[in-house]
Amino acid sequence: MPDDQLTSNRVRPLDAVDTAILRLLTADGRASVRSIAERVHVSRANAYARINRMLEEGVIRGFSARVDHERAGQGASAYITLKIVQDSWRTVRAKLERLPGAAHIALVSGDFDVLLLVHAADNRALRELVLTRLQGMPEVLSTRTLLVFEESDLLPGG
Repeated sequence: MPDDQLTSNRVRPLDAVDTAILRLLTADGRASVRSIAERVHVSRANAYARINRMLEEGVIRGFSARVDHERAGQGASAYITLKIVQDSWRTVRAKLERLPGAAHIALVSGDFDVLLLVHAADNRALRELVLTRLQGMPEVLSTRTLLVFEESDLLPGG
């Protein structure tokens, strides 16, 4: 099994308290352990231990800020679908991870192989990214670009 996948013996079902903690941290990753403990009705030590366990097990992959890309100077966003050479996923993924503005990469089924979300300064930068960077990859057979006109963050507090 590839090293980037959890083995089945490490996966443990979450109970109601774990799920509540995750919901609170998703809404506010900066919430204190004390406030989380109070809101889920457990001790601080219990909340701390549960959060650490979920971090160690990879349930919680990290904490981050939600960015308004337009205000951050990335006014153009697009979903780009890619058809790639068979068996080139790992190579393509490594290249896409280094791509400036790449926000989400997914290997998918259907009419294309990869779905990529990118943010760029403007349409000129987006054009350069697609026509030069993506279509210049020998593993990429074709691309289709879907411009994002408006988006809504469905996460709590978004």
